[in-house]
Amino acid sequence: MSEYVETQSEVMDWDSEISVDGKEFILLPEGDYVFTVVDFQRGYFNGSAKVPACPKAILTLELETKEGAVRMTENLLLIRSMEWKQSAFFRSIGQKKHGETLKPNWNKVLNSQGMVHVKPREYIGNDGQQKKTNSVDYFIDYNPEMIRNILQRKVDEIEEEIPF
Repeated sequence: MSEYVETQSEVMDWDSEISVDGKEFILLPEGDYVFTVVDFQRGYFNGSAKVPACPKAILTLELETKEGAVRMTENLLLIRSMEWKQSAFFRSIGQKKHGETLKPNWNKVLNSQGMVHVKPREYIGNDGQQKKTNSVDYFIDYNPEMIRNILQRKVDEIEEEIPF
């Protein structure tokens, strides 16, 4: 992991050779996935016609799939009308239980694991074309046994594909 980070932050000059084409986008089928929070940033939402300006948590979730790792960004707006979504996220990583009050420990968000239901979402791109992207439909309450079972099934599937 540290080798990846070091490589990604290596400064290039105008004569540096380039070879990385980037990963191909993977549109996931609707379903439940185990995620790991691989990045967390504090940001600010400038507001819109429906939502006031407010702080936001920018979460990068990494989901392991047969096709490879898929990264998704999810924003949690820190306003009372979106408190349900914050609660759902913190329940999914095991920091909160239904019915309890929680002062979120944002310092423990990075590297936490949970489950999420992903659903493809259609949108119109800047080029005017209809496109699809992966979208968090809802977070699933933390269940370490279910997470272990799903991860073990994925390991079993990979082992079945190994030809020896």
